[in-house]
Amino acid sequence: MKIVRADLEDPHHQTSLMAMVEAFSADPFGANRPLPEPTRVGLIDGLREHPTTLLFLAFEDEAPIGMVVCFRAFSTFAARPVINIHDIYVNEKARGRGVSRALLAAVEVEARSLGCCKLTLEVLARNDRARSVYHAAGFVHASAADSPGGTLFYSRNLGE
Repeated sequence: MKIVRADLEDPHHQTSLMAMVEAFSADPFGANRPLPEPTRVGLIDGLREHPTTLLFLAFEDEAPIGMVVCFRAFSTFAARPVINIHDIYVNEKARGRGVSRALLAAVEVEARSLGCCKLTLEVLARNDRARSVYHAAGFVHASAADSPGGTLFYSRNLGE
């Protein structure tokens, strides 16, 4: 297995990332449906143009087996950058072999090199396997120090 920082100018990285995003979209823990055509058409250019995009791909030989899509943000409370892990996906046949751990480790190395104060992500409560991987990698349910319970992630769709 090889982990690389994706270069969206590289056609092989483009097709590999698209294959992973399409597989994730069809996965029950993704959107559980095929990636819509407008998304397919605009994804690579959109990621390329977004100023904080950070992508890693996992390969076995030359075949993609996993990906992580991240975006840099900033913590006003720490006055330091943050990396949000937006999507992480490992091909079903490659699961259980440490691909997620390797992708998360690559993100952590990059985050440390950028002086980030933390990594963030969201995960479906029912995705026990992913939650186990994240716990093993040191992620915890976020909570404010003076607040009982955890922080909740909220979302508001602004249209398709």
